[in-house]
Amino acid sequence: MSGLLYGVGLGPGDPELVTLKAARLIAAADVVAYHSGTHGRSIARSIAAALLPRGVIEEALVYPVTTERTAHPGGYRGAMVDFYDSSAERLAVHLRAGRTVVVLCEGDPLFYGSYMYLHDRLAPSFVTEVVPGVTSVSAAAAVAGKPLVRHEDVLTILPGTLPQPELARRLADTQAAAIMKLGRTFPAVRAALAEAGRLDEAWYVERASIPGQAMIPVRDVDPGAVPYFSIILVPGADRQVGDASADGAVAQPVPPVARTDPAELFVVGLGPGPERWITPEVTDVLAIVDHIVGYAPYVDRIPQRAGLRRHASGNTVEVDRARFALDLALAGERVAVVSGGDAGVFGMASAVFEAAQDEIYSGVRITVLPAITAAQAVAAAAGAPLGGDYAVMSLSDRLKPWDVIADRLRKISESDLVLAIYNPGSRTRATQVALAKQVLLEHRSPETVVVIGRSVGRPGESVETTTLGRLDPAAIDMQCLLIIGAGGTLVSGDRVWTRRFVPAPQPVG
Repeated sequence: MSGLLYGVGLGPGDPELVTLKAARLIAAADVVAYHSGTHGRSIARSIAAALLPRGVIEEALVYPVTTERTAHPGGYRGAMVDFYDSSAERLAVHLRAGRTVVVLCEGDPLFYGSYMYLHDRLAPSFVTEVVPGVTSVSAAAAVAGKPLVRHEDVLTILPGTLPQPELARRLADTQAAAIMKLGRTFPAVRAALAEAGRLDEAWYVERASIPGQAMIPVRDVDPGAVPYFSIILVPGADRQVGDASADGAVAQPVPPVARTDPAELFVVGLGPGPERWITPEVTDVLAIVDHIVGYAPYVDRIPQRAGLRRHASGNTVEVDRARFALDLALAGERVAVVSGGDAGVFGMASAVFEAAQDEIYSGVRITVLPAITAAQAVAAAAGAPLGGDYAVMSLSDRLKPWDVIADRLRKISESDLVLAIYNPGSRTRATQVALAKQVLLEHRSPETVVVIGRSVGRPGESVETTTLGRLDPAAIDMQCLLIIGAGGTLVSGDRVWTRRFVPAPQPVG
């Protein structure tokens, strides 16, 4: 009969924070395993030292590398994969012999804990149980005496090893944060806090719950004296019960500081993919505005910097988003509304003008900056299918009925125009590509050239050429843009292009 495997959390360091269950399991273990650095000293073992039973088998799992270089052909990752494979096999020998194995883990086993990599390898084959422990985040908050989150606040846990721009973006987009894995990453983390405007509210906690613990403002920390076992806390706002935002009401934005500049709102497109497709004009505007407003995935593409406030929202609330941006601009703030692709092509520009019909916004100048749109990106990747006359349509029926879409598809098809189709399908619109194909085939040959562009300019990009007859609607989703060719659309090798000329119609009779 196989033995039992326990992943046991020991808390952040103070032996008195070990749970009763963890202590009981350690005292009854046949085998106790623990990780250590190349120096051989194990923090986990030192926490549990007084609990180890007499005669217990100890398995010291010594990392082959920590921060130094490795000669392993697979680099650091390859060395660690081999290490966990061999460590798991060492423990599997005991488990097959029917022994109870306890793996010690400081903090919580499944919260950045080393145990999880053994769990991945052993849990499919042996009976396992994970015993949670007090995390370093909880311990640091207790040391600081500062509540991290209140009411509907969002807490984000961030590794300090993230790139600085990514750290800054995530810090700006959350109410509260804890940043782990500091040490050599501290200078970049401090810079990210400053870019996000969170430096003055950030606290540094070192060696929480053990001798030598300390808490000081991050701005006062010596970057050269930061150990790995330290953490930064950015508490949420100190709101009291009874505040409007504490009682579940929608929090209102902090009133902007009024400026004397004329009110202006920029509406900009970010292009369909990589940063290099963003125009210099748009880049210049994004560098001077104080507020970015948009659908969350597009806001996420804007690097965070000091003084920039980001206002992300979900899909389908375009007009509400536009009003929010106009209100900021009306108060004199510098604001940019962002869209993917070109803001004027199924983007936010039209929604902004719709909202701006309200007379209260008559004093706001709206400036729309052009950008590459998805049809251009897919066409360029395929060749030149938009080289002649073409039409652009969205298959989404959220803002227009399907009968209107079908009628327009027929008229475009009758006119022999190349057609670029946006928003072809989604989880809630699974039938529309098939319906559109059926309508187009009323007037187009099944051999009509079709280009399917998926995630062009982004990871996973693909461009496929097929025909209208062979088009598989089930393979199309919101990551795709379709280009339906016309009579003059040809395929030359792997390139698709449309003739610039159209023959004059021959007289009848």
